[in-house]
Amino acid sequence: MASPSPPIIPISTVQSATTPSDPSAAAPPQSAAAVRNFISRLADTTRASLSNRRPWSELLDRSALSRPDSLSDALSRLRKNLAYFRVNYLAILAAVLSISLLTNPFSLLLLLLLFAAWSFLYLFRPSDPPLVLLGRQFSDRETLGGLILLSVFTIFLTSVGSILMSALTVGAAIVGAHGAFRVPEDLFLDEQEPGSAAAGLLSFLGGAASNAAAAAAPAVVAARV
Repeated sequence: MASPSPPIIPISTVQSATTPSDPSAAAPPQSAAAVRNFISRLADTTRASLSNRRPWSELLDRSALSRPDSLSDALSRLRKNLAYFRVNYLAILAAVLSISLLTNPFSLLLLLLLFAAWSFLYLFRPSDPPLVLLGRQFSDRETLGGLILLSVFTIFLTSVGSILMSALTVGAAIVGAHGAFRVPEDLFLDEQEPGSAAAGLLSFLGGAASNAAAAAAPAVVAARV
């Protein structure tokens, strides 16, 4: 006679506590990581750009100032000085712009609110769940269109646009006057590439923009997968 088989004991599979059921639950928020990455990259770019500036004593050397002989001489001096003092000139433009905004706190507040709207509503916000305002859902395209319209309204239909244009005009006038009257014969111009003046002035802005895109890309891709 065969012996009875032992009773089968039900075994429940318990999920390990170290492995979450939802992989996205344990992962840090992508938007917060993107913001931190953007700020870190922007700070590194700023430090690297400022480290390449020329001595301010060399920029403000009054003995090297003289009236240009002709318009072509003034343009030649301006081109060489833009290539050599590009970081200093950019710092002057930023200083004039900052002073203009600080003396107009309402315009500064509008720009900060506009930047915050772009950051939290589009750049660093995942698309899932969709944006909900006043009980209505907005897609990414609608959010982008709304932010563009808000930017156009803020810059062109308020005092922000005139203040920005005035500050940039004053800064460009200062840079142009110094570049035309500064004699560049004592400068080490062989270190600069010909025709790099305009690219030099915009190199910092381009680096910051590319770093911002690189920082925001992981959050956007992870949100849309």
